[in-house]
Amino acid sequence: MRRNIYLSIITIATVSLFSCKTETKNEQMETKEITFTKEGELSLYNLKDSIPDTITKLDIEIADDEYQIQTGLMYRQSMQDDHGMLFIFSDEAPRSFYMKNTEFALDIIFIDAKNKVVSIQKNAQPLNESSLPSEGPAKYVLEVNAGLSERWNLKAGDSISFVKL
Repeated sequence: MRRNIYLSIITIATVSLFSCKTETKNEQMETKEITFTKEGELSLYNLKDSIPDTITKLDIEIADDEYQIQTGLMYRQSMQDDHGMLFIFSDEAPRSFYMKNTEFALDIIFIDAKNKVVSIQKNAQPLNESSLPSEGPAKYVLEVNAGLSERWNLKAGDSISFVKL
């Protein structure tokens, strides 16, 4: 009988030891920093005397599937001024973006199927969930650091070209 009691106690102690997770208040989940991956190159142009004039060139990441489009630049700390993210949609339609989980300010540039800038949402604020709509149908959306569209004097009617690598 004692033998059964000892075996029961040992079994319970063993099960308890291996089935319980100990937690500490300072335990932190390890996170991996999301880094820029160059997937293409994009040029911005304005027209001067009917001749395209290059405004700037950017290395871009491309978001062209549902997960990438929904995630965008979320959870990143910053982006270099010569980088951007180009969202490519399968159709041209009015678009609306927001800054949920985006930790730095952006300019959001809406571009139509003919590669013309439709409108720009300037200085979109970090972590703000307000809707930031386009002023017309867009097939592409380019996100760059806040203030760059102003520095480049980018406006509706300017154009882009890009290549995927």
